[in-house]
Amino acid sequence: MLNNVDTPIQTAHFLDMVRRAIGSDWVHTSATTVNRYGETTLPGADNPPPAVIYPGSVDEVVAIVIAANQTGTPIFPISNGNNISQGSRAPVGPNQVVVDLGRRMNRILDFNEDMGIVTVEPGVSYQQMHDELARRGGRFMIDVTSGPPAGSVLGNALDKGAGYTPYADHFAMTCGMEIVLGNGELLRTGDGALESARSWHMSKYSYGPYLDGLFVQSNYGIVTQAGFWLMPKPPVIRSFAFTFEEDDDVGDIVAAIRPLRMSGFVPTMMRLCNDLWLLASEGPHPNYVSGRSLTDDERRDLQRSHNIGSWTVSGAFYGGSEEAINPMIDRVRAHFAGLGRGRYISHDEAMEAPTLASAVAAYSGVPSVHEMKQLAWRPGGGMASFTPGVPMDRDLILRSSRKSREILQAHGLEYLKMYVCGPRFARGLHHLLWNRTIKDEDCAADQAYKALAAAYTEFGLQVGRSPIRYQDFHMSLLGAMTRKTCEAIKDVLDPQGIIAPGRYGIGREAIG
Repeated sequence: MLNNVDTPIQTAHFLDMVRRAIGSDWVHTSATTVNRYGETTLPGADNPPPAVIYPGSVDEVVAIVIAANQTGTPIFPISNGNNISQGSRAPVGPNQVVVDLGRRMNRILDFNEDMGIVTVEPGVSYQQMHDELARRGGRFMIDVTSGPPAGSVLGNALDKGAGYTPYADHFAMTCGMEIVLGNGELLRTGDGALESARSWHMSKYSYGPYLDGLFVQSNYGIVTQAGFWLMPKPPVIRSFAFTFEEDDDVGDIVAAIRPLRMSGFVPTMMRLCNDLWLLASEGPHPNYVSGRSLTDDERRDLQRSHNIGSWTVSGAFYGGSEEAINPMIDRVRAHFAGLGRGRYISHDEAMEAPTLASAVAAYSGVPSVHEMKQLAWRPGGGMASFTPGVPMDRDLILRSSRKSREILQAHGLEYLKMYVCGPRFARGLHHLLWNRTIKDEDCAADQAYKALAAAYTEFGLQVGRSPIRYQDFHMSLLGAMTRKTCEAIKDVLDPQGIIAPGRYGIGREAIG
């Protein structure tokens, strides 16, 4: 492992080697470039790298990693750098040279239309993939996120990202990867390990240990391509939604969702959004005062003006025709009617409401920028995601929701939350929004995140993803043997500790 923080002389030698390997045009050191790559939406100062490198092939990535090893220079690989609210393009530690794979390695390398499999490089975005599928006749769709359409399909899967269709688990839809390890060696997982293999991206579980998972939320190597399974596009997609008036309805709603998802009757994940998660995308804060959150009366006024309640749940059905889907809609309406409250919102009504049309787009595999408009809720562009997983348990959901609201209001922030509900487990996405240009507000956001993390740890719950500012903290909460194992793997696959030291809390000694 590296013993010292990178030095300017070290970096200069490394960059000279990289220029010779990939060309000077693809090594950028201007203040404009590095400052842009250092920007985040998170609490605290930005972290500009000393340089940004743009490889164009796996061979160039290998050359960069070898040069990094020879000079002891830490590098920070990104795909498209659109992980907004998690850290964007900024490196996790000081003096890490950003390796931007998305600029030039953005090709769809193969498309097996019989099997519905694409092979992509890191720079292939959701919008690019959607457009290519449409160009090919729209037989398939890809599961999308709530994030920017420019986000990387591969990068999201490697950070345990997810969406809303039956193919919502993005890593589960990968099959076979090509990885440049931290020692400069090239690894192909799955059937790609067999030189004479007839196919690479059809079987996840070939002979031997399953290695792909080692490169998800880790810093052991740089994934340069992967196969993805595509979902056949159904002829008809119809959404349904219900909106409920009271904050404390959330527990009963989750209890009603659980049997629909456990039985598989509703094929999509179900989005359960609170009022401000939806409304913060519709316009700026109506009464912004730094250090103060909206009052309940102000929230009620917003609810009335947009004709929604405190919580709105939605999902979708797929079928060959509207006539085939209508009985399923009737059944889900009857199911939620059993709660004795809540208003049904039809597909057609949802399509007329921007707050709900973005959900329909997600169920349809269509990228959308709509929820990124939350960034304009308060001035100053602060956004951080807190993403605890919560069992689909009525009482635990209700207690943890109350606690989240209490913590955020105590720090002068609004409570924005979406539960992405599966059969037994929901990912509880919180978006913290604040003004980064006001120091007190920036500090309050940092304190609020830490208070949420402490509260959910006390509940016995942990996050699925983490902003770069808090990755070391979240790793520290895990058991000693887990941390020791992660470090041992790092030592084997990246013995010099050059790939993103500190990312996900792994290889911390490489930057300190």
